[in-house]
Amino acid sequence: MKLGTNDIGSVYLGTNAVSKVYLGTNEVWTSFTGLLDDYSGAAAAYSLRLLSSTYTGDAIRVRIDTTGQPEYNIGFVNNELDTATLEDYCTGGLDAYVKTWYDQSGNGYDASQTTASNQPQIVSAGSTILENGKPSVQFDGIDNYITLLNTASDGSNPLDINGDLLCSIVLRSLSNTSGYIFNNYQGSGAYNGRHTLWHQDPSGSNLTYETSYDDNSSPSTLVSSALSLSQYLITNTRDKGGTNHIYINGTSNVNASDTASSDITSNVDWVIGARAVSTSQEVWNGKLQEIILYPSDQSSNRTGIETNINDFYAIYP
Repeated sequence: MKLGTNDIGSVYLGTNAVSKVYLGTNEVWTSFTGLLDDYSGAAAAYSLRLLSSTYTGDAIRVRIDTTGQPEYNIGFVNNELDTATLEDYCTGGLDAYVKTWYDQSGNGYDASQTTASNQPQIVSAGSTILENGKPSVQFDGIDNYITLLNTASDGSNPLDINGDLLCSIVLRSLSNTSGYIFNNYQGSGAYNGRHTLWHQDPSGSNLTYETSYDDNSSPSTLVSSALSLSQYLITNTRDKGGTNHIYINGTSNVNASDTASSDITSNVDWVIGARAVSTSQEVWNGKLQEIILYPSDQSSNRTGIETNINDFYAIYP
């Protein structure tokens, strides 16, 4: 519901907040509560739906592949990506690519890609790319990736994982080829605070989760069972010095001891869609709809977080 051109975020009757507004018997407005309202404290959050009632920014910034390569910010309508406006910019069968995926956590960790040829796609031939009926960002497995700048190395940066974590992602792989989905390991040999949240290993369909905390130790690795080329909600939790877990569609899939007791305080940038800032570093072929990273123990909230995500995306029964 709008007042003029402005979305209405809250309605009061006197001093009491109203949760719904009716016109006759028709509900015309309901208050919004997002995932980050119910489960606060995320370090970074990327989605094509609105995640917080206090977030007033846009979802993505896109480049339209046409004369002049114009760029536009795309926000939300009814708490979902404004695909109507997005497709209006692509009238005539144009393509659109994601230059920036805005962080909705409030920490300002926007993920970006300024090189046009490396930008993942959001519109193909005038139509928004979908997965299970919802907008999706598609990585081509050749040279698409986006980067989250992470410059602090003293543990003060929210994306330096200081102990436990929970990270959930909505994805679908499009081919059984090796590729890194979300990580901050960009070296070869030295691990440099390596934290690979997801990687399709060389067998193609297996999912791995790897952690290491200094330049000399090999990473501990969790390997899931083989995944089909379907949409999944995958969550991993790290219990520093305890047990790491992978949950696939809400069900525990792999558990393994975390032998390292150190924190991840790397100054290496996080990358979505590749192992490193290089087109030769195992670029992933697939679709992403949401990534949420918590830098603290959320084990008691995991089920609720997953339920919220699945209620929206309808991934599993």
